[in-house]
Amino acid sequence: MKKKIRASRWASCTILTLVAAVWVLPIVWAVFTSFKTETEIKTKGFGFLPKVWTMENYINILQNTDNAPIVRWFLNSMFMAVTVAVLSIIIVSLTAYGYSRLKFKYRDQLFYTIMAISLFPSVINIIPLYKIISVFDWVNNAMAMIIPGLGAVTNIFLVRQFSLGIPKEFDEAARIDGAGEWRIFTMVILPMLKPVLTVVALFSFTSVWNDFLWPTIVFNDVEKMPLTAGLQLLQGAYGGFQLGPILAAACIAMIPTFLLYLFAQKYFLQSMSLSAGVKG
Repeated sequence: MKKKIRASRWASCTILTLVAAVWVLPIVWAVFTSFKTETEIKTKGFGFLPKVWTMENYINILQNTDNAPIVRWFLNSMFMAVTVAVLSIIIVSLTAYGYSRLKFKYRDQLFYTIMAISLFPSVINIIPLYKIISVFDWVNNAMAMIIPGLGAVTNIFLVRQFSLGIPKEFDEAARIDGAGEWRIFTMVILPMLKPVLTVVALFSFTSVWNDFLWPTIVFNDVEKMPLTAGLQLLQGAYGGFQLGPILAAACIAMIPTFLLYLFAQKYFLQSMSLSAGVKG
């Protein structure tokens, strides 16, 4: 029996290691290649460690402020992603509280209807969403990224399920003490939702930060573009295809999400348990 358990563990570790390698190796290669000269990239083929380490690619993209202002793109993306993350916490927590703790007619039917609608591919919403953005004159405006980014039904579902794991005795005790719904939400339930709301902030931030298709549609002003939309302009910004500057820009784009994950990983693990908010 012990041999079978040991064998299954080894098999699991092997599979997980292979899956991790598939995800990690391209990123490692991109980071190391960004420190190579363009000549070495084109002549030496696939290789990890550069023979000559150089910061030339990073210096070039940071100094190019005319047709590829990457610092400006970085700040644009940071503003949009942070704004969506903060507003999502507020909107999602209030919505999830209503669907999990309040009692009103057709509550569950309404929730499951919204969940069913969200199962349709998001790409079919692009044309009507762009029409709406045009009506509000939000083309080339940060609002085109912020407002649609607040409608993530998946986040509402995640927080609702987490909230359902919090015992109703907390609500009842607060009501006996004379607390209303707003006070119960802000003073009792909201602090317990901290782990899952951190995950919501992480998901909201990364979804806006990594979005490529939508910003390329709604932005055509170079100065107002987010980083992901601006990266496609780098191919022509240096008079031809140069892999070094593109990879350097991609590595810069990875830094915020990487640091955010390091900060939020313990909350991400806590949120996997629906009762994490009440364990203390």
